Amino acid sequence: MATRTLTLAQIEALSYRALVGAGTSDTGARSLAKAVAAAERDGIKSHGLVYVPNYCEHVRCGKVSGQAVPQVYTPATSAVVVDAGCGFAHPAIDAGFEKLVALANENGCAGLAIRNSYNCGVLGYHTERLAEQGLLALGFTNAPASIAPIGGNKPVVGTNPFSLATPDGRGAVAFVLDQSASVVAKSEIMMHARAGKTIPEGWALDPDGNPTTDADIALKGSMAPSGGYKGFGVGLVVEVLAAALSGATLGTQASPFSGTAGGPPKTGQFFFAINPTSFSGEAFAERITDLVASIDSQPDARLPGQRRLKNRTLNDVNDIEINEELLAKVEAFID
Repeated sequence: MATRTLTLAQIEALSYRALVGAGTSDTGARSLAKAVAAAERDGIKSHGLVYVPNYCEHVRCGKVSGQAVPQVYTPATSAVVVDAGCGFAHPAIDAGFEKLVALANENGCAGLAIRNSYNCGVLGYHTERLAEQGLLALGFTNAPASIAPIGGNKPVVGTNPFSLATPDGRGAVAFVLDQSASVVAKSEIMMHARAGKTIPEGWALDPDGNPTTDADIALKGSMAPSGGYKGFGVGLVVEVLAAALSGATLGTQASPFSGTAGGPPKTGQFFFAINPTSFSGEAFAERITDLVASIDSQPDARLPGQRRLKNRTLNDVNDIEINEELLAKVEAFID
């Protein structure tokens, strides 16, 4: 299969041009393109350039309002609410973060709820940005229902990721935890389906609740929850915070993130930012240093997110290999 190599800057520029060509605003396209390049940099290809044709298609069909302008409200002292207006999640998150950071620093902690939103890509990308500013960050995002409850066969919650980004108290990020309620992200199964590949057993169930290795059948059934009933429980926690608390659409009522069926999914996100010094002063940095050391001191142990950091190191000096067929799909949206 023919490939081409691109720099991260070229991937960002290509994504931006395709998004604008599809009808996305300059602000929205820049926000989303930056996140796409970041995903490629971290080796998370399932949320990188491969998603751009989907984003563009959704703007063209009206599933996403490419020209939406996020509306920011502060209904309470430490509360920020953003209505994404059925537009992309990334510019809505950007619009809320400035106020969120200010309120968290001023009051010790603050929350950001985003409604009428869309797929936010790599959740850890967003929480890490808060940790880079010295804040302990929790993030939650719900998705169209794809996980059935234990004992049931009808999906109720989505893959519903959550993320914890931890500052080291010294101006850097100690680690970023980013995981979903399912064994893998649904985008991973979508990638296998597009490539005509089977998926490992344990990733998903068919419509009757039986294990399957057929990616197409898996997309018609249910994602397998991580850790059985515990994974479904995680999905419920995220659904309460990202959907119910944010005033967004429940996963059972949201249209799919893939394909053109249905209108805007109107899903949501919730972020909680904490200023560590407001609670524990300098002790926080000391505790985090000790915690990280207790993991790093074990030869084969790995902190969450270390694989991404390794990919960053490689991709910061090497170009990224991209499938020519994918590039053609992306370039087709450029005017």
